[in-house]
Amino acid sequence: MQGLFFESDTGARLIIRAIVVLIGFWTAWRAGKAVAEGWSDYPLAVVYTFLLAWAMQFLHHALFDGPMLSALYYGIDFVTLLVFSTAGFRFRRTNQMVNNYYWLYEKTSAFSWKDKH
Repeated sequence: MQGLFFESDTGARLIIRAIVVLIGFWTAWRAGKAVAEGWSDYPLAVVYTFLLAWAMQFLHHALFDGPMLSALYYGIDFVTLLVFSTAGFRFRRTNQMVNNYYWLYEKTSAFSWKDKH
């Protein structure tokens, strides 16, 4: 049984695993951003993240012989990807609100806005 962080990975295998993880993070960010760009609600981003976490579980299984049906690893993948998905959604939604309704809202951070009044 492999450990949580797959201690046996070395060299090229570790680099490939890191690339797969970064692609997963980038895909989650883009999924959240795409949901916001379509003016859809946040629960759709959660659904996309749920599916993306399943795809990442499959990639870890197919490429690195990781567990395919592990609730622990799926939960870790889902929560981690949900952070990136939520960040992409909030970043894009904030820009939409302050750019499209500039007379009503101002940006308070990269992920939030407030009323101008």
